[in-house]
This record gives sequence, structure tokens and C-alpha cells, in this order.
Amino acid sequence: MRGRFNHRIQGTKLYLSPVVDLYNDEVVAYSISRSPNMKMVLEMLAGPEGGLDGEDAPLLHSDMGRQRQMPAYGLALERMGIAQSMSRKGNCLDNAKAENFFSMVKTELYYDWEGDDPDIFERDLEKYIDWYNNVRIKRRLDGSSPVEYRLSRAV
Repeated sequence: MRGRFNHRIQGTKLYLSPVVDLYNDEVVAYSISRSPNMKMVLEMLAGPEGGLDGEDAPLLHSDMGRQRQMPAYGLALERMGIAQSMSRKGNCLDNAKAENFFSMVKTELYYDWEGDDPDIFERDLEKYIDWYNNVRIKRRLDGSSPVEYRLSRAV
């Protein structure tokens, strides 16, 4: 599940493009950019590529953003063995997990953040994603963090 979060810090817009695992809500890959371009999307895809083995049959769902409709995106997914799923225009429920993650980023980081340096916010956003994956517990995950939940169920 992926989507895009963007906010302005002192006149500089930052874009976050994460891949959120539907199994445990873990952010398995992401990229942060000052521009919502194809480079950002391809960098985001580089994250899950190393973690896939031949047995995986992942499905990557996304919104209908311009970059995700480009041939380079489809070719990158095909090369990685990832099936593409894209919601139709105006169907936000298909991307609910990513939108829920963006809501948490805003509530737990962005709204209370008091700095004015986009580089520092980007660093804090990276720290937040690490905290979210490894420390932040979720009731749905039996009181575990996303990583703890995944590891506790590994075969």
C-alpha cells in the first residue's frame, strides 16, 4: 500500500512516499524528496527489492498518481516480480492504510514540530518512521510494534 504525504516547512515542500505492509502496518520502504518526481518513486521501490525472495508474490497497491502511471514504474515492478494494483480515481478507501499512516505522521510529528529547517524535519521524519516500525505499539498487533509482530510470527 503506498501513497504520498506532503507538507511545507519554511517554504520548502517535502514529499514522503512510503510502502506500508498490510500484514503488520510496517513501513517497509520509503523515500523523501523535495519534488514528487519519478526518481522519488523509483528510490521508494528500491527499498522492498532487497527483501523479496523467489517465494514472495507481493501486490503493490497505489493511488493514480502521475508517476505510478508511467511505464518506468510498471517496468520496475515487473522486474521485481511485484503485481501492480491501482485504485480508480476518487476511491480513497483502497489506499486507507497509507492514508492512516499519513494521519499518524501529521498527528504525532508534524503538527507539534516547531522547527523551521526542512533538513532537520526530514531527519526527524526518518527517526519517526524508525520509531513507528520498532517501538510504537498497536492494539491490532497484540500490543506489539509492527517489527515485533512480524518477527514473533516468523516461521
